[in-house]
Amino acid sequence: MAATKLAMRKPVFTKIDQLRPGTNGHNLIVKLISSKMVLQKGRSDAPQLRNMKIAECVVGDETGTIVFTARNEQVNLMKPGTTVILRNAKIDMFKGSMRLAVDKWGRVEVTEPASFTVKEDNNLSLVEYELATSGAGLRWVFDAISLRYCVRIAKVDAVLRVSHESNR
Repeated sequence: MAATKLAMRKPVFTKIDQLRPGTNGHNLIVKLISSKMVLQKGRSDAPQLRNMKIAECVVGDETGTIVFTARNEQVNLMKPGTTVILRNAKIDMFKGSMRLAVDKWGRVEVTEPASFTVKEDNNLSLVEYELATSGAGLRWVFDAISLRYCVRIAKVDAVLRVSHESNR
């Protein structure tokens, strides 16, 4: 057998405004806006017990922002102002809103500061979705409150309502 060398593909980077519910395999370059520890379990006197840390971080690029759920070792990398590369990220749904996450199949890397300015007025985690059923199965459908449009998404007829938080 001859040893064949596989050529590595260059990663394709996406922007935050292109993220959709239930998708995965995203590569993004983002700046960290803020970070808040939401869970820290474990005891320092019992190292054999698994320590668990979870932080909710707001990350963004020039197209928008989204909440990133950092877990365990990822939490230590998430310092405000840091630019990170998220490889093989996925979209998890939490209480009807999108959250970005990187599991054991992905990678979080700190990189040199990016030159873009974060667009903080387009937070995709503030958009609410509802789970709708159809013959094709369950799908996340955009749901918010004031304007209505009819949309056909993968055999799901849905009513889109755009919510304006400032009107509440």
